[in-house]
Amino acid sequence: MSLVKSIGKQKVNLDFNKDFINLLTQKIKEKDTIFINQTLADLHAADVADLIENLDTDSRNKLIEIETFNIDPEIFIELNESLQSEVLVLLKPESVAKILRKLESDNALQILEKIDEEKKQKVLDKLTPQDRFLLEEGLSFPEDSAARIMQREFTAVPSDWTVGQTIDYLRENKELPEEFLEIFIVDKNFKPIGTVPSSRVLRTPRNSKMNSIMREIPVLISVNMDKEEVGLTFENYNLVSAGVVNKDNKLIGMITADDVVTVVQEEAEEDVLRLAGVGDEEITDGVFKKTKRRFSWLLLNLFTAVIASVVIGFFQEDIEKVVALAVLMPIVASMGGNAGMQTLAVTIRAIAKKEISSGNFYKIVTKEFVIGILNGIIFAIISAAVVQFWFKELNLSILIAVAMILNMIVAGLFGILVPVSLKKFNIDPALASSVFVTTITDVIGFLSFLGIGSFFFLN
Repeated sequence: MSLVKSIGKQKVNLDFNKDFINLLTQKIKEKDTIFINQTLADLHAADVADLIENLDTDSRNKLIEIETFNIDPEIFIELNESLQSEVLVLLKPESVAKILRKLESDNALQILEKIDEEKKQKVLDKLTPQDRFLLEEGLSFPEDSAARIMQREFTAVPSDWTVGQTIDYLRENKELPEEFLEIFIVDKNFKPIGTVPSSRVLRTPRNSKMNSIMREIPVLISVNMDKEEVGLTFENYNLVSAGVVNKDNKLIGMITADDVVTVVQEEAEEDVLRLAGVGDEEITDGVFKKTKRRFSWLLLNLFTAVIASVVIGFFQEDIEKVVALAVLMPIVASMGGNAGMQTLAVTIRAIAKKEISSGNFYKIVTKEFVIGILNGIIFAIISAAVVQFWFKELNLSILIAVAMILNMIVAGLFGILVPVSLKKFNIDPALASSVFVTTITDVIGFLSFLGIGSFFFLN
């Protein structure tokens, strides 16, 4: 069901139908700033971002270039990453700096890292020394580290403070975050030793010590911890927020659940897209950019397909003599490929969640071997029955049954061995595994089916 909202005298479908897109496009051409600003002001930031994404490139550029149009920071962070990069190119350093000043440090850092070095320096020059220092320090950490998603805005008080002192501090200090759920308790060296929910502070007598009502911190996040590991930590310990510490274990920031949700979502999307060979492609990317990004993957697929074709070529004479082999060959290959992709998907998920270790690896491989045997037997019986009914040839039925069992076993084994092996060589298994698994199952499927077939029928 579509949501509808009134903008002035007009009812607007929040799916942004073609008529409304055309109307806004026309207003942009006419530089009707009153209509544009009023329209965007009446919509939620996420809806404005969707609206901008639905505009064609020329209209989008003209909208950004309109003198009186200032893109709201909340709108900007709702845009997909590809469009963020496009908009940043169009914005002047002063405009980018204005956006950064209104954002939390983690969001500001994510935006800044998308800008080229020359413009980045100009943007940093427009910020206060403190903001500049924090952002430059953030950029110095690895791209996939916890430091890149932590926010520097947090609330911390000494362990020997009373509740009354804490409440007065929260009321009087204008530098504190506007919203926070937890207060960090730190020792004299600014090392976190516990947390207190803000609701507990309000419900506790003023003379109570903060260290008497705090709860111990189950885990602290190292500033260099990988983002994926951060997500797993939040999941394992059911965290709402977590403190981030430097090499001296001093509190320097915090990560909240919403940041982790974003990371988990991005990593999941990334793995799905990489399995399909399109990387971090966005729907709004241009034709040439999309083509370039897909080319290398398709070229690799072509190469692996040639390998499978070469295997088939070895049995060309046999196929010509027994046409049924050519008819049934795709069944074996496709079943093996699908089985391999099932195992591959489960394995990549397990690798991402760090569920595969040296202790359980052989157990998991054995399990996949047994699954391959069971599935092989089941589908061997089914496929043999179909072939027998179809061709009335017992040898052909036995052939496809044997080939099906062999290929299903191979599919299960290599569906786990390939991604694990790639991981050991520091190659992203989500990016390369599918091509290798598909090639292996095709080659083994063709070799077993055609090899055994030539023996059955031609000897």
